[in-house]
Amino acid sequence: MLSFETGRRIFVARAATDMRKSFNTLAALVEHQLGHDPYAGDVFVFIGRKRNRMKVLVWDASGFWLCAKRLEEGTFAVPKPLLDAGAKDTVQVSPGEMALVLEGISVHRATYHRHYHRPDSKQATAEAPAQ
Repeated sequence: MLSFETGRRIFVARAATDMRKSFNTLAALVEHQLGHDPYAGDVFVFIGRKRNRMKVLVWDASGFWLCAKRLEEGTFAVPKPLLDAGAKDTVQVSPGEMALVLEGISVHRATYHRHYHRPDSKQATAEAPAQ
């Protein structure tokens, strides 16, 4: 199983990608068509036209990693923002959403619950009622 660090941003390309493309061509596509820096350490995900193939391109300190996955049956459950017309060329997804896509779990009907976020101590003292 491929896993992603929580500090890395993950971008999924909206347009179908020719799965014959490799390191240099995908890096050029990231830079010129998607408008991102391929050397920034972000993760870029490309899905084939039939949605049964996927490539992941990421830069680390010494070079590019290129991972590929081909499904024997079925298609990847593409996140709903990828299907929305008029959206940007890429959609940023969380590591959790990416793991679901890789496992073939549909994120279309996923529900997200609120997480506790500790209030900023400066903000909490400013909002505290004066006594």
